[in-house]
Order: sequence, then structure tokens, then C-alpha cells
Amino acid sequence: MKLVRGAWKLLVGIKDALVLVAMLLFFGLLFAALNARSRPAAIRDGALVLELNGPIVEQPEDVAPLAMLSGQQIGNQYRLRDVLRAIDLAREDKRVKAIVVDLDKFGGAYPAALGEVQEALMKARAAGKPVLAYATAYTDGGYRLASAASEIWMDPMGGTLFMGPGGSQLFYKGLLDKLGVNAHVYRVGKFKSAVEPYTRTDQSPESREASQALYGALIDQWRESIARARPKAQVAGLLTQPAQLVQAAGGNLAQVDLNAGLVDKLGDRIAFGRRVAQLAGSDDKKPAGNFMSIRYQSYVDAHPLPKKGRIGVLTVAGQIIDGQSQQGNAGGDTVSDLLYRGLIDQDLKALVLRVDSPGGSVLASEKIRRAVLEAKRRGLPVVVSMGGLAASGGYWISTPGDVIFAEPGTITGSIGIFAVLPTFERTLAKIGLSTDGVRTTPLSGQPDILGGTSPELDVVAQAGVEHGYREFIARVSQSRKLSPARVDEIGQGRVWIGGVAHQLKLVDRFGGLDAAVREAARRAKLDVASPDVVWLDKKPGFAAELARQIASNEDDDAGAPADALGRIAWQQQQVMATALGDARRLVAGGGGVRAQCLECGGLGPMRASAADRTLRQMVLAKLGW
Repeated sequence: MKLVRGAWKLLVGIKDALVLVAMLLFFGLLFAALNARSRPAAIRDGALVLELNGPIVEQPEDVAPLAMLSGQQIGNQYRLRDVLRAIDLAREDKRVKAIVVDLDKFGGAYPAALGEVQEALMKARAAGKPVLAYATAYTDGGYRLASAASEIWMDPMGGTLFMGPGGSQLFYKGLLDKLGVNAHVYRVGKFKSAVEPYTRTDQSPESREASQALYGALIDQWRESIARARPKAQVAGLLTQPAQLVQAAGGNLAQVDLNAGLVDKLGDRIAFGRRVAQLAGSDDKKPAGNFMSIRYQSYVDAHPLPKKGRIGVLTVAGQIIDGQSQQGNAGGDTVSDLLYRGLIDQDLKALVLRVDSPGGSVLASEKIRRAVLEAKRRGLPVVVSMGGLAASGGYWISTPGDVIFAEPGTITGSIGIFAVLPTFERTLAKIGLSTDGVRTTPLSGQPDILGGTSPELDVVAQAGVEHGYREFIARVSQSRKLSPARVDEIGQGRVWIGGVAHQLKLVDRFGGLDAAVREAARRAKLDVASPDVVWLDKKPGFAAELARQIASNEDDDAGAPADALGRIAWQQQQVMATALGDARRLVAGGGGVRAQCLECGGLGPMRASAADRTLRQMVLAKLGW
């Protein structure tokens, strides 16, 4: 019998090994096939097509290796630096006869990123390069990009409605009370509204005040950017009285937009394609309305970044978390190791820290800050370049910078700290359960998730958070040469837009990454006109690269509505999914001390993760929807 069992185990092992080999062979062949399709080819004359079927982000997320096998939609994300580089190269490239910006399924971006892409498109237009935009319905962010085009097209069955920043958010206190969950909140900062959903059923006056100021500044910047790029666009009416305008036009949104000068032409994709073909040539091998085109990814791949350089650019993008991370999040160990490795392997003379993060773990933020300080200890000038978002922990890691650059639309500040710890003693009591035991010290068994926290733990936790806030204040005070009292006054967890942050001396200058690199070169006495840059990025593994290849060849958000009302509803679904995901992640964090701006997320790219979308579906299913 033992012999039979042994033989059976051997056969099962052989079978599993063969299956594994077959899977590796399959994915290897798939990778080779996709790689062959996307291998940089000779760029022919045509129109460069920026088909932005997803959000523009600082650093695209890596896809989990099993995501492809589980059937999860991988989706497209477009790296900001690649989009800007493609537009800048195309501006002077004689092979590129026009730039086409397809915004039908654009997933959004932070205001600062939108401003950078808009500016790049306007430079191309000013240089004489035709820029044409198309969508069925433009989002607020999509229209900001489209406003830079020399021709804006829209489907006659579509139409655009502008929403502006703002809206409602979920508050969980009522649900937590019904479930008997105690949310123990330890915080510093009267504007640190990330914890309010766990302690209130509505927005506090302080949070409302801060939000009104922030959203007001953002909508003013949006208006000004549209007016500068497209003076004839009459957006005021659609912002203040959309119902009257649409009703007067008999519900024809497209005609409203045309009358208001928002778009130049109404036409379907065939008509639009024929127009582009007049500029870039027609592709007779394809159906009517097709034109000679240059794929965006092929164009980017044909212009690879250098692997060596004397100015290192270290990107901190996404939530700052403890330990290791994939791209799209910033693990304290991962980011600091990248910098340490760069200091060893590269002949670096300066460092640019590119930050696009809402913050997160205080410990991980401090680990990254110490790595940056090591670069300074070695004599490297450090220049910080804030992207769309550099708040809370994102500001914490920026404090070692010799100079801080930001965009007027950068969202920053949020200098505050909090922790949330859920306990379930009242939940257990509802079903007749209780806890009891023996303690040898006031902190024995704490934090007791089932039985509740002790008064001593609450005191210790709150004191620890207050100490962390004082440390935050001290770092900002030393870095910005402001008194601790002044930092505390402009801190308190309040979020500021870049223009105001500059007035408050939280940032030094306006400018994008290029300006920061030039400043780093100047401080290091290097060539400012042509700085020698190397990106200190984590190299994607086989699975991540395979997933990228698949994503670049699939239609992101297949089935997502393209009309105005459907697109708005889709955006709100992403907001809901992300809010639920933030709540889950915060509770799952086990009460860790956070320097994080959760409320900042709704101002950026509108794409929830696969896990957040699944959570939303589960909640809706429980509600019977």
C-alpha cells in the first residue's frame, strides 16, 4: 500500500510539474508574441495617436502575476513623463504630421498633471503641429486637454457637462454604531478630515471650510486654463446654469456645446478620421475613416530612456507603505533601496525627488526621508519636484529638499497625523458574546480588538500620535525656516493648493520636473541645457511586463458608457469604490500611525483598483442592487 501511495504521489508530482512547464511555456510564447508586436519598429509618417483609454499617473501600477489568470481586467495607465516626452518629441518630428488626442475613455489625472499635458499640447500647436481632439463626451479633465487642440471634435450623439470638483463622501459612523463597532481615533489637526467618516455622520465646519477653499481654487484654475487655451469657449453658462441651456436646446447637448464654442465640429469617428487623413494621409488598407497612424506605445518605445546618468530621479508615487512594494505604491524599503543602489551603481552628482503621493505610513515615510538625507550627506544637492499630489507623508519625505518645486495645481500640505483602531466588544455583545481574562500589566492583551482598548492604551496611542505630529512640525520648521508655531498654524492636517502653498512658503518655486532637473544640474555644476538624467526605477519583472503588453493591446473599461450622463455616473462609481477601499485599508491597517491625505484621492485619476471595484459590487449586492 505504501508503494502504491508513493507511486501516486510521484505521478501527481509529475503531473503538476508538467502543468507548470506548460503554463510557463504558454506565457513565454504569449510574451514573445506580444513583445514582437510591440517591438520598436521604424516610425512611418502619420498622426501620433494618444488614445488615452485610462488615467495619466506618475507611475503605473504593477499587475499581480495571478491577475491575468483570474480574469481581472488589467487596464491601461499612462505614465505622465512618457506622455509629455511623446508630445515634446512629436512637436519637432517631421514624420508626425498631426497629434490626435482620443479622450473617449480618458480616466483623468490630478490637476497639476492635466496642466502639464495641456501646456505640452499648446506648445505643439504653437509650433505649427496640428492637434486634434475627439470624444463622445468630454470629462472636466478631458476637456482641459482638449482645449489645447487646434480642432476639437465631438460625436453628434454625445455632449459634455461640466461637474467641477466636489461632491459627497461616505460617512460610516451610523453603520458602525448599528454594527456595534467602536472606532478609536487618535489624531492631531483640526483639519485632518480623513478620520471624520468614523467619528461623524457629516462634515465638520473646519473640514467644510478647507474643502470650499481648495475646491474654489481648483475650479478657478480650471476656468483660467480653459480661457487661456481656448478663449472662445463659453464655459460659464454650463457651470452655472446647465439645465436652462440644455432645456432651451431641446436636450441636444452636442448642439449646446457647439453653440458655446466648446467644440469646432460635430462628427462621428469616420468623419473625424477623414479629417485627420487630410493631414496625415489615408490608410487604404483599412475601412473608411482610417488614417496613417503612429501608435503611442510604439513611439515611446522607439525613444528609450538612458540607463546611466549623473542626475538621479527617484519617484515616490502612490500610497507610502511599510516594507516592499510593486510600482504604483511606495514601499519604504523598496524606495530607499532604489536610492541606496543608485548611489552605489551610478555616478550621481545630484538627486531629484519626484513626489506624487497622498502619504501613508509614518515609519515608511521616515525611512525614505533618511535615505534622501544619506544622499545629502554624500554631498548631492537634493531638489524636490512635486507632481499632482504631495500631501501628508508625501510632504514629510520632501522636507530634506534644498528647494521644492510644485505646480500651481499641486495638492500638498496636510501636515497632520492620525490612527484608527476598530474594536468589536459591542458587536459581540449583540450576539451574546463577551470577553474576560487576567492581565499582569495595564497593557496586557492590548490592543484588545474583541474586548476593547484600555484607558492606558488610549493615552499611550494619543501621546504617540501627538509626538509624531511634533516631529512632523519640527522637520517642516527646520526645512522651511519657519517657526514651529507658524508650521502648526498652517498644518493641522489642512490641504493646500500649490499656489497658496507657495504663498505659505511650503514650496519655493513653480515648475515641473524639467525645471527641477535643470535646477539640480545648476547646483551640481552640470550642463543645464542638456542634463544627464537617470531614472531610479524598479525594473518590472516578467509577469508585470507581460501584463503591460496585454494591457496595451486590450480595450480598457470595455462596456463603460461614453455618453455624458453615463460617463459621469461611471466616474462616481469609481469614487464610491475607492472610498470603500480606503475604509477597508484603513481598518485593516490595525491602528498604525498614518500621515496620509485620504480626501485627496477624489481629486485625481478616476480609476478604482480591481479589489475596490469588487468590494463595491459586494456592497451593492448586499443592498440588493
